[in-house]
Amino acid sequence: MTEEKLRPLPRIVVSAPHRSSGKSTVTIGLCAALRARGMRVQPFKKGPDFIDPMWLSAAAKSQCRNLDFFMMGEKRMREVFARHAAGADCSLVECNHGLHDGLDLEGSDSSAALARLLDAPVLLVVNAARVTRGIAPLLQGQIGFDRSVRIAGVVLNRVNSSRHEKKIRAALKRYCDVPVLGVLPYRREMEIAERHLGLTPLREDPALVSRLDDLGGEVGRHLDLDEILAAAGRAPALEAAAEGVREEVTPSVRIGVATDEAFNFYYPENLEALRRAGAEIVTFSPLRDGTLPAVDGLYLGGGFPEFFMEKLEGNASLRTEIRRAVAAGLPVWAECGGLMYLARSLRWKGTSRSMVGALPCDVEMSERPAGHGYVILEETGKGPWPQSGRRLRGHEFHHSVITGLDDGVEFAYRTVRGSGAKEGFDGMLLGNCVATYTHLHADGAPFWADDFVSFVKKRRR
Repeated sequence: MTEEKLRPLPRIVVSAPHRSSGKSTVTIGLCAALRARGMRVQPFKKGPDFIDPMWLSAAAKSQCRNLDFFMMGEKRMREVFARHAAGADCSLVECNHGLHDGLDLEGSDSSAALARLLDAPVLLVVNAARVTRGIAPLLQGQIGFDRSVRIAGVVLNRVNSSRHEKKIRAALKRYCDVPVLGVLPYRREMEIAERHLGLTPLREDPALVSRLDDLGGEVGRHLDLDEILAAAGRAPALEAAAEGVREEVTPSVRIGVATDEAFNFYYPENLEALRRAGAEIVTFSPLRDGTLPAVDGLYLGGGFPEFFMEKLEGNASLRTEIRRAVAAGLPVWAECGGLMYLARSLRWKGTSRSMVGALPCDVEMSERPAGHGYVILEETGKGPWPQSGRRLRGHEFHHSVITGLDDGVEFAYRTVRGSGAKEGFDGMLLGNCVATYTHLHADGAPFWADDFVSFVKKRRR
């Protein structure tokens, strides 16, 4: 590899020994604190996630990108990282789960593996609540388990007092050769409300945006930003991503994308792939818009429609228009929350509300996840763009189940892995509408956008 292909990309991976240690708080706070210094910060999020990237994007004022072994593969992950990290003063990668956790027993999909893949140092966030000397063996295990992973330092989170801090520092000095790069005191007001998918989506409550500056200020005061930046700057140069020639595409169809507090789970790569395929993206709100914009197809993404089902029911004019459009053959791609919205009704906590009524089923919220994890779909050969045997990779996380499904409904996909909409199947079909519980990512389904836009074009003609 020639030196011309290498470029310095300051970067650091933020991980933890286990979940609920404070990774999100620290990474969001770091994005805001570094941006307040006038730096260009590029955030990344390991794994399938919509919510944390919203917070990271807002804090950094730069679109967060996901990095996922299952849906993207190692080569693509490095390409995506190198392309979007170029030009940034520092890139921050928030990991999921614990540093050494993963589906693979050998750790090939762990956060540690991601740090190795990106040749990046790790900032380890440790939940120090109710622990003193015991923090030493915990960190000895994290550091010694895989010596190829470089731990740049630790951030002690949820420290109760100066006395508590002194005890922990003394234990680390005696038993662990790892620098402490920050100590965050426990303050309830600094916590971000969580639900079953993690943080509360930023788009649901504009007032949450004010928390970003608070987090940035707190992290800026209590973390050694200079040393963290120095550690990020010591990361070796990486190979620059190949810049493919991207031809300008004149939009030939208009695709309406539901975008508001109830529907906001969209990977930016999916929208970019639709644009490259020739679509103009037209956003609309199922909560507030009484009519559909002039569009040739619809993309109804995920979200939490159950929290807004009364308002969704109240917008009867739009529900009626969408139901009639689907019946008339309008091409529609709906994922998870979009599927729930297209059903006859949505039931939650003993209350049922009418939805669009385009799909011959009802949806009921459950206490426990009905589907959770990675998904592999295989085409059945049915549907608006019939193909057989091709496979798509995505993920699902839904607390709802389909009830009252009419007989004879067909599906576009078999679930090779995952729960889907019905045992063994996903991608409920009704005319030119495909409704799945699976969230696709353009890198795990590289032909999805072209197929959808091509069909919309044919249908329009």
